[in-house]
Amino acid sequence: MAQVAPADFLRTLKGAAVSLPGRLSRFAPAVGPTVAVVLYLVMYSVYAANESGALSLFGIGNLLNDTVVLAVAAAGLTLTVLTAEFDLSGIGVIAIANVVVATTSGGTAGWLVSLIAVLAVGAAVGLLNGWLVGVVRLQSLAVTIGTMIACEGVALMILAAPGGEVAGSIVNGLTGNVAGIPVAALVIVGILGLWFVLASTRFGIALYAVGTDENAAQLSGLAVRRTRLLAFVLAGAAYGFAGYMLSAQTGSGDPRASDSFLLFMYASAAIGGTSLMGGRGGVFGSVIGAGILTVMQKMLFALGAASFYTNVFSGIIMLVSILIGTLPTLLARLRPPRTA
Repeated sequence: MAQVAPADFLRTLKGAAVSLPGRLSRFAPAVGPTVAVVLYLVMYSVYAANESGALSLFGIGNLLNDTVVLAVAAAGLTLTVLTAEFDLSGIGVIAIANVVVATTSGGTAGWLVSLIAVLAVGAAVGLLNGWLVGVVRLQSLAVTIGTMIACEGVALMILAAPGGEVAGSIVNGLTGNVAGIPVAALVIVGILGLWFVLASTRFGIALYAVGTDENAAQLSGLAVRRTRLLAFVLAGAAYGFAGYMLSAQTGSGDPRASDSFLLFMYASAAIGGTSLMGGRGGVFGSVIGAGILTVMQKMLFALGAASFYTNVFSGIIMLVSILIGTLPTLLARLRPPRTA
């Protein structure tokens, strides 16, 4: 057997240690979603072990119905976050969509007109946000706080107190099954399918480029303003559809029904590996993040834990997920600079 000199061995070991952070950084984009999937499976296993009906068709359908609204809303939010912008208007759009469906779908409008209306409202709010942020260059945090408050006010003007009635075709159609498959599952698969198609387009590439380095994206010939504008429009439409799905879940309207969604939308994105600084992550991880927050609540309930533990565990999971997701990048920063 060939002998290795101690000095050569130490040089080899040092070289491996130096290159390890760089190698790990290559896998950074996949770490967050992977950790989220593993965490979801672990939590679901614990939930299923303590809840007899968790694996039944009814139990799975119920879990997906509880997940789908947050998943759709988080998917829309992810588009704007990828461009390194904030969007707080989502809960306002969801509120408007909910009360619009509750006050129109039961009449002559029907489910289709109500759906078109809420998608149009969401896209219009997103267009306003995108124009003010992407074209006028106002701060997204300030702009979307304003549109959020305005939307919540409009929702209260439409329906001052909880009430109204959602058409039975919407409730039964969106909370039931098609050929034994929960409609909520089909909606989630559809959202993911649209994302995978979108991510491979020039617009999808631009989302990451703009969020990573706006100047470099501009120099590369990408339409930075148009990318941000379209991201907000699509996000607004997603919020409108989330409100439509919420209406199917509740069967009635409530202008305050979405008040608790905002923090969970951002938590879903962060848990799923989407960087709030922009340029990293995706809708798949955000949807899994929404699933984690939902199954966690059911798991804690099945274990008999008090309800206030939900927020405690949500915060811990969010912090740990962000830390794990950014670990390869942090290690890459520790890599010493190359010498000439």
